[in-house]
Amino acid sequence: MPTITITRVDPRNAEITALVHELDRYMQGLYPAESNHLVDVETLARPDVHFFSVAVDGLPRGCGAIMLRAEDGGYAEVKRIFVSPAARGLGLGHKIIAHLEATARAEGLSLMRLETGPYQPEALSLFAAAGFVKRGHFGDYPADDPLSVFMEKRLGT
Repeated sequence: MPTITITRVDPRNAEITALVHELDRYMQGLYPAESNHLVDVETLARPDVHFFSVAVDGLPRGCGAIMLRAEDGGYAEVKRIFVSPAARGLGLGHKIIAHLEATARAEGLSLMRLETGPYQPEALSLFAAAGFVKRGHFGDYPADDPLSVFMEKRLGT
């Protein structure tokens, strides 16, 4: 049984940056530039962002983050959920989501939101299984981008 750990990390760490760039390449292969709402590594390193790595037997194999947002009464925006193809099937996506939810609750937030795309059925299934439901656009995202899917989850107390 592999050892799985989730740790808050600096996304500027070379191993972690490589993982983020792997996700960038994947997303750029799915969506045109105007529909890719990627957050760069420097933004992910800000104090209002909680960025986590999930490691399998000590090797970074996935990541996820929440950005703390003050608008609309405050919420956690889920960003950069990714599991390397080499580690899929271990339930890492579910573990990352659960960890992000616990972090949002610890920050006193009761709402999580995210933007993803229609060409990621696995991500859509993961978010739905975690209790996220579709909603209209939010924040600075374009309201009319057909390649954006917006979801949210109310966190129980």
